Amino acid sequence: MKTKENHILQNKFDLLKVIVLIPTYNNAPKLKAVIDDILLFTNNILIINDGSTDETASILQAYSFLNILHFEKNSGKGKAMQLGFQKALDMGFQYAITIDSDGQHLAKDLEAFLNKIEAFPDAMIVGARNMDETEGVPGGSSFGHKFSNFWFRLETGKSLPDTQSGYRLYPLEQLKDMRFFTSRYEFEIESLVRLSWRGVPMLWVAIDVKYPEDRITHFRKFWDFFRISVLNSILVIIALLWIKPRDLYYRIHKGGIKKMIMNEILHSQDSNKKLAQSIGFGFFMGIFPVWGFQMLVTVALAIPLKLNKAIALIAANISVPPIIPFIIYFSFLTGGLILGGSALPELSSDLSFADVKDDLLQYYLGAVVLSIVFGLTTGIISWFLLEKWRKPPVK
Repeated sequence: MKTKENHILQNKFDLLKVIVLIPTYNNAPKLKAVIDDILLFTNNILIINDGSTDETASILQAYSFLNILHFEKNSGKGKAMQLGFQKALDMGFQYAITIDSDGQHLAKDLEAFLNKIEAFPDAMIVGARNMDETEGVPGGSSFGHKFSNFWFRLETGKSLPDTQSGYRLYPLEQLKDMRFFTSRYEFEIESLVRLSWRGVPMLWVAIDVKYPEDRITHFRKFWDFFRISVLNSILVIIALLWIKPRDLYYRIHKGGIKKMIMNEILHSQDSNKKLAQSIGFGFFMGIFPVWGFQMLVTVALAIPLKLNKAIALIAANISVPPIIPFIIYFSFLTGGLILGGSALPELSSDLSFADVKDDLLQYYLGAVVLSIVFGLTTGIISWFLLEKWRKPPVK
């Protein structure tokens, strides 16, 4: 018999078009209790039996009134979730709350997800466990929790308190045209990072969790951790070489160069020293001979150097087409002063490979020296101007 609370939640599940998705593999001892707990709050449930070889299929026979998918072979948690998302979309749902079948998650926290998505309908919501106050937390889980949070922040520039939690609400419309590369536990990391890259807001709600002594886990400590580490390495490379430069490019062109400079210099919380270093570094990269990759390298290096990425990227735009011939000429001239060569390369019909090699050496050496001198000079001048005209940032 439905309680008043259950009636309210069921209506809310239907109104918001939310379904609870339970991927399960050989967790028969806990599965029934998990389903019964959720049924106290909603009938909107989709269970994915991912090739279980225990009594799972027999247990699910008693829940024929629910939506159930049976797979003959185990395909991995990530793949099971992706197929579940597609099924939920086909059924007309807009959100899916994933909950583990090992009994660690509590159905009473479903309401927190509903309240959050009602207030922020475009968000991805993660259930955050309090790992410091929860009894029975495995040592590996505590380490993995901090490890995962660190990589997520590095890959997205955003922070979440528990990026390893499997208790989540996914916005299905954002997922329907995405193709993922992972199929097991690491899918939860890939989906979170890539949704963040897509601009989906990352929010969280506090949840309770329990770790019973007889909890069953299929996480393979070595291989799954190895796969997750490889994935994070790939995501960091993509973030540095594409996502962060792309986002910075959009920011510059959306707001305009003038507005960007005003915001980043006049209203930045960075010190005058850091801003001057960012300007000098940008000019250095604009002249340094890595043509075609200057913007990418500028952003990729500005991050570990803790410089203002926007300012560095704007300054690196010195290497725009109208200025490039002058940069090449003065680079070659500087190299000539160092090596005793001519001011311009000699172009003649009897030009040899050795001549080309000498000209390239002269240019590259001159470009490196010119970039260093120009970067230091613009950095120093910028610092003096900022000290004279810019008010100190308010702390």
